[in-house]
Amino acid sequence: MGKIKIGQLELNILWLAIFAAIAMKTWLVLSGVLSFNADEAVVALMARHITQGELPIFFYGQAYMGSLDALLVSFGFRIFGEQIWVLRFVQSLLYLGTVVTTFQLGKIAFGSREIGKIAALLMAVPTVNVSLYTTVTLGGYGEALLLGNLLLICTLRIANNIEDKKNVPWWRWLLWGGMAGVGWWIFGLSLVYSLPAGLYLLWKIVQLWKGGERLEVGKALGGLLAGVMVGAAPWWVYASIHGWGDMISELSGGAIANITAVPALLKPFGRLFNLLLLGSTVTFGLRPPWAVTWLMFPLLPFLLMFWVGVMVYSVRRIYPKQLNRAKVGLIGAVMLTLFLGFIFTPFGNDPSGRYFVPLAVPMALFAADMIISYVDKSKILSWGLLLMILVFNLGGTIQMACKYPPGITTQFDVIAQVDHDYMDDLIAFLEEQNINRGYTNYWVAYPLAFLSQEELIFIPRLPYHSDFRFTPRDDRYAPYDKMVAQADEVAYITTNHPALNAALRENFTAHGITWEEKEIGDYHIFYALSEIIRPPELDLNAKGL
Repeated sequence: MGKIKIGQLELNILWLAIFAAIAMKTWLVLSGVLSFNADEAVVALMARHITQGELPIFFYGQAYMGSLDALLVSFGFRIFGEQIWVLRFVQSLLYLGTVVTTFQLGKIAFGSREIGKIAALLMAVPTVNVSLYTTVTLGGYGEALLLGNLLLICTLRIANNIEDKKNVPWWRWLLWGGMAGVGWWIFGLSLVYSLPAGLYLLWKIVQLWKGGERLEVGKALGGLLAGVMVGAAPWWVYASIHGWGDMISELSGGAIANITAVPALLKPFGRLFNLLLLGSTVTFGLRPPWAVTWLMFPLLPFLLMFWVGVMVYSVRRIYPKQLNRAKVGLIGAVMLTLFLGFIFTPFGNDPSGRYFVPLAVPMALFAADMIISYVDKSKILSWGLLLMILVFNLGGTIQMACKYPPGITTQFDVIAQVDHDYMDDLIAFLEEQNINRGYTNYWVAYPLAFLSQEELIFIPRLPYHSDFRFTPRDDRYAPYDKMVAQADEVAYITTNHPALNAALRENFTAHGITWEEKEIGDYHIFYALSEIIRPPELDLNAKGL
């Protein structure tokens, strides 16, 4: 099943997967259906600042998610210029690496090139959720996926050496530790790979010890430790300067620990509900992560039955004493680690689809394994199942792309789904009025800063939620605060928030301030204020509570 025969032409499925992945990403990047949001703009600004000589260790405004993503984008900026498509081009290259390494992982873990090829093809045309978070950058998902695959491949190659009674090259232990360390720095989500892979290697090291291979054990532990220390060096350096408490808190999801008011003992049950109902439907591709919109409804029941079948098959595949059972079990352990992490850590408070992206590769591998198992019984059934998944995923992505705005977006709250198609008009108006400093919300501040070449600096000090909730974490870059504080004229920009507009008018009137207003698309601008007034002087919080 590794080749498709068309007349006299045989097309290798792996090359088809690579071509499909390139075509899919090219369409997503060039079609304009992906919204440019603030998280992506922060990465873009970091990349620009890196080209100017700065070297941030983490994503601006937080002590987790290392700056590797911005560093890679900065190389793209140097070559192609500072364009939005460059960010997505870099993510597309990373994802292409994930597709190819999925083939390698299938070949090594399942002992089958055919399983690897089919899994690579499934990854080439993924669900809406995977397409979104591997094209739009939020700071590390693309790197985590690729690094996870490489870590698992390295783990299995080490295991093969040990099982074949061959000495493991010292550099392979060092490489494994280095990749695990880099993963620790760039994104805590990489632990879903390094924890089970590390336990798997520990099991193999114990076998070496029992076999009297003391020198090999020392080489293994030394290489792993040295690799982790070097790979995670930015994390260690930052922690030694700024303290360990906040670092551990950030890494374990402290930023979203209190977004729900549920008692601590009940939170795991709520997270389990999020996983089973919200997470599963996004992971299977039945709906996009930002809306309860069922995709490709005529095919949806059949796709659901397929994935339920894959789940049952994968459990049965791991349980019996079959060839490659332990290696296949390692792939399943990645999924189990993610499930446990989601249920028992604060990350489970956020049911958005981004935390389920690492499930894509294991699911593709188990699905490919099941499809291949039907080849001898019915090639028509095997090809039919494969075609159904590809058609469903592609059709679902096109279905959501056609609903623009918001298109394919990382925004889950409708009020935060800002249509940035009017950004050029906003920039032109602000420049015409000679307004270059002020206040806005998170979703406007950083796209505006990046697209205006940082000529227009509006810091995020305004709420965007309907209940007027606001977090100081939205204010990501301290140098911008100083620029706005020194301004002798400021404006306010809101989006999709009539209640906030009314509150601003009431406050301006109460302070005897006159002003003018302008609406451009989703942007509402308060400008030409008769005197400066700063957000701390405004009574906004009480208006929505």
